[in-house]
Amino acid sequence: MEFINLKTPLNTNDFEVGQKFLFGPISLSEQEIIEFAKINDPLPFHIDTNVAQKSVFKSLVASGSQLFTVFYKNQVIPIIGHTIIAGLEINNWKFLLPVFPNQPYIPSLTITYIKFNTIKKHAAVKWFYEFKSAKYELVQSLEITSLHKIS
Repeated sequence: MEFINLKTPLNTNDFEVGQKFLFGPISLSEQEIIEFAKINDPLPFHIDTNVAQKSVFKSLVASGSQLFTVFYKNQVIPIIGHTIIAGLEINNWKFLLPVFPNQPYIPSLTITYIKFNTIKKHAAVKWFYEFKSAKYELVQSLEITSLHKIS
């Protein structure tokens, strides 16, 4: 398995099954969690610190989709966004541990499947996303299959 720290955009022709792309840690502030939740998931333990402290989490926690959404927008799109034609499916999205404010989470992407169609000049790529805590505990994982243009 190949580990790559991504700094520059990739082309679909560079993709190989088994490649694992490592990214620097990301974290979410309390304010970011609250703002995201007010729009997307306005449950009390996402938007009210007093209520959150009395919840099972004992703290404000991020909405399940927020960690992925922030990572995808800020780190994935700049690197492979120019190749994406469309998303095809999301599978097995697992929320294993809560995402707390101001904690580092380590994202990685692994290519688990590619089917190139040279006639139509695209490839179906299955990506496996993982987010681990600073203690390397698996916090969240999901699979996304997307269609990418090839040159």
